[in-house]
Parts: sequence; structure tokens; C-alpha cells
Amino acid sequence: MMEFKVTYFFDEEHYIRRFIHTESRETAEKLIQSERDQYISFTDSRGIYHELNTKGVRVTQIAEYHRMDKF
Repeated sequence: MMEFKVTYFFDEEHYIRRFIHTESRETAEKLIQSERDQYISFTDSRGIYHELNTKGVRVTQIAEYHRMDKF
């Protein structure tokens, strides 16, 4: 399972980020494309619940994420 960081940009200063786990980059891209112009909900790594209307997003960025354990 791979982890991807998905960042939704509303303008130059405002964005929200979530992490998803899928088998491949292609699967991650298909998931994000299927959510276009819809309301989605998720809980971030801090335990904060979000509801997001992806219709208001100007740019969506997907990047593979390699988590490093903090010591």
C-alpha cells in the first residue's frame, strides 16, 4: 500500500491537506478525479474532521509521501 499526500489549494495562501492510501499512483489519481465537484469528508492526522466541497478548489496536487518516524 502506498501513501499519497493530496493538497487542495483555494488560493496562494489557503489550502487543506489529506493523506490517502492506495495500491498505485493511478488509483490515487482516479480517486481524486472521481471526487471532483463533490462534497468529501475526512479526518486529518490531528483528528480534525473536514467537509470539503471540491468544486471550490483551484488546484489539486498529488504527491507520493514517504513518512519518516520522528525520534
